[in-house]
Amino acid sequence: MMNTAARIADEVLFPAATEVDRADRVPVSHVEILAREGFYEAVGGPVDQVGPLVAAFAGGCLATAFVWLQHRGPLRAAASSPEPGVREKWRASLARGEVRGGIAHSGARPGAGGLTASESAGGWRLTGQAAWVTGWDLVDVLHVAAVGDDGWVRFFFVDAVESGTLRAQIVPLSAANAGRTATVSFDGHLVSADRLVATEPYADWAAREAPGWALNGFLALGVAERCVRLLGDSPVVPELTADLADCRAALLTADAGTTPAARATASELAMRCATALAVQTGSRSVLLDSAAGRLVREAAFLLVFGSRPVIRDELLRRIVPSR
Repeated sequence: MMNTAARIADEVLFPAATEVDRADRVPVSHVEILAREGFYEAVGGPVDQVGPLVAAFAGGCLATAFVWLQHRGPLRAAASSPEPGVREKWRASLARGEVRGGIAHSGARPGAGGLTASESAGGWRLTGQAAWVTGWDLVDVLHVAAVGDDGWVRFFFVDAVESGTLRAQIVPLSAANAGRTATVSFDGHLVSADRLVATEPYADWAAREAPGWALNGFLALGVAERCVRLLGDSPVVPELTADLADCRAALLTADAGTTPAARATASELAMRCATALAVQTGSRSVLLDSAAGRLVREAAFLLVFGSRPVIRDELLRRIVPSR
């Protein structure tokens, strides 16, 4: 499967990456080929299998990889749901990529515009906002996290379709803009009871969320790897190649305690590799059709994507080391 991923990244995604960078959405043909080749099911696998796939696709087209990776949340949620009928209804269609999923978890975190869930006749009503929802108009269902009146987090499958009680506002981004990231607003949006996927104590969910996810670091690793390949026979390549190997190993073995450092390493490395490529490319890197310029923007994007305070602090220490 890794050979197929590399082929798709090199022959389909990377040649189109500059055009996709200027577009307002990832081509449907990109997500269709990933579904056809089994990657919408594969994204639900263990990190040591999925991570290299993430890196390959991110090095081909970050926007496409970004949309595809969101599918992991709904797929794994359907497979592990304790609620009656959820696995039977959702698992197979999600695995085949016939139904494509996204995630909307930010609304359950503390802060203004948080997303709440209140029991109502026939199900639950969702009220509030979820920011940074990627894949709008490219996904069919959202795995939504909302906080109930009892303080527990509840997860739902919500159709990604606008209505009188559900609105999406696309947020322009400096990189991976074609991934269609949006702020989704819920105004008493009714979700039927059979769309409840799981319930979890808030403290347990927050503890799992706190260090971030090592898998997201493979997006940065993929951008870094592409930059090194484009550097060719530059004298900096051997050192960067060694750093790539160390970074990959750290991400593959990361646990809750070491994930922040591994993520910070990956983000810093991607920025360093992209900067080296821009310097070697020279003034052409500022042209809009320059792969070097795009990769610099993508690396900058990945400094903050999916971050957490502990990752930010670790990254700042690496960028500005104490004397």
